[in-house]
Amino acid sequence: MNSMFTKIARILLGLMLLVFGANKLFHFLPMPPPEGVAGDFLSSLNTTGYIFPVIGVLEIGIGILLLLKKWVPFALIVLAPISFNILLFHLFLDIPGLGIALVVVLFNTILIYKHWEKYRPLFKD
Repeated sequence: MNSMFTKIARILLGLMLLVFGANKLFHFLPMPPPEGVAGDFLSSLNTTGYIFPVIGVLEIGIGILLLLKKWVPFALIVLAPISFNILLFHLFLDIPGLGIALVVVLFNTILIYKHWEKYRPLFKD
């Protein structure tokens, strides 16, 4: 469970979540807004006033847990629906960002697989 690849995947995923989560709160990365339907969708989410701060705080928290190697199985399960929605957003609305979305989903899936023994009791009858 603690192979070098797993450690690198956990650290890279944690760093990505920390940076992109903090960017949702502090807007330090220059990112031009997507155009068309993707821009309209993000604009409507931004109008709510709470979606991006909540997702940002979750991503920062999950990133910190992954970097500190604390509650990693819990952090990965909380991240699963977030990473899946990131993938779907980029797959259907913003293809240019699909690469990073695939990396997040891939790392999340690999790390969940590596920690599968922790999840096994959830699926017992």
